Amino acid sequence: MLRDALPVSQFLAALMLVAQAAAAPQNSSPAKPTVQPTPDPASSHFTAPAGLLLVAIKPAAIPDYEMVIRTLQEATAKDTDPVRSAAAKGWRVFKSESDAKGNQLYVHVMLPAVTGFDYRPSLLLDELVKELAPDLLSKYQDAFAMPPTKLNLTEFANMSVAPLPLPEPKKPGGP
Repeated sequence: MLRDALPVSQFLAALMLVAQAAAAPQNSSPAKPTVQPTPDPASSHFTAPAGLLLVAIKPAAIPDYEMVIRTLQEATAKDTDPVRSAAAKGWRVFKSESDAKGNQLYVHVMLPAVTGFDYRPSLLLDELVKELAPDLLSKYQDAFAMPPTKLNLTEFANMSVAPLPLPEPKKPGGP
C-alpha cells in the first residue's frame, strides 16, 4: 500500500494540505454539479465533499506524467462544459518529495470534489484534446509505479472556527 511506502510525515503533510484548503473562506454559490459514478473499478471518482489522490510516478517517467498534467490543465482552462469546469476549479496537483523507492509523489486535491465525476486525466484528455501526441497516453499509463491511492474525505473539524457543542447523550429507555 502507498501509505506504507510513504514516511508518516509525508502522509500527514498531504492531509494537512487538505485541512488548509478547507479552511479557505467559502462563498455561497449554487449547488455543485453531481455526476453518477461509473462502475469501472479504475475510475477516480469521489463520493465525499473532498477527495485526495496519491500518485507515485517512476523517476524516468516524471517528464511524461508532468506533460500530461500540463496538457490537461491547458485543456480544462479552455473547456466550457459546466461539470468539467466545476471539477477543474477545485482540483490542485502538488508535487511532493520522492518516496523511499525514489518514485516522485504527486498529491491531487479535489476541494470541493464534484461527486461522481471521474478525475482520470487519460479520459479527460481523450475527451478534450483532439490533436494529442499518439504516444503520450501510453507513456502516461506506463509512468505509474503503483496504482493511485484514492481517499474520500469528509471534514471532521475546521481549526479556524470554534467547535460546535456536542449533542446531549441519549439516556437508555428515555426520550
